[in-house]
Amino acid sequence: MTSSHTFHRERLLQARAELLQRMAEERGGLVSRADMAAKHDVRDFENRAQAISERDDEFAMNEHETAELGAFEQALTRLDAGQYGQCKDCGATIPEARLAVHPAALRCIACQTTFEKTH
Repeated sequence: MTSSHTFHRERLLQARAELLQRMAEERGGLVSRADMAAKHDVRDFENRAQAISERDDEFAMNEHETAELGAFEQALTRLDAGQYGQCKDCGATIPEARLAVHPAALRCIACQTTFEKTH
């Protein structure tokens, strides 16, 4: 295993650990966001809109975090396969500066921009 491989693995594992810690703190421990959302009482007409909004926010945050966690797992798989740091779309090397900011990046900036415009 090269020092670059080890460096990227440690950075990905650290970022994943930080995400898991943040998720646990935001959920208040072992209670999932789905459980928290279910506790919102939407029967009270005055509080219904707020409760629905809070519930929807909790579900959206859960989906985002789950996707982010999956991205770290995929990046670790690409690392083990020797494909980490290669753009999924064009095959170019993703710059270290981009990987430093977004360790699970799938695409170079140009391809990511194109992807976001079309999706």
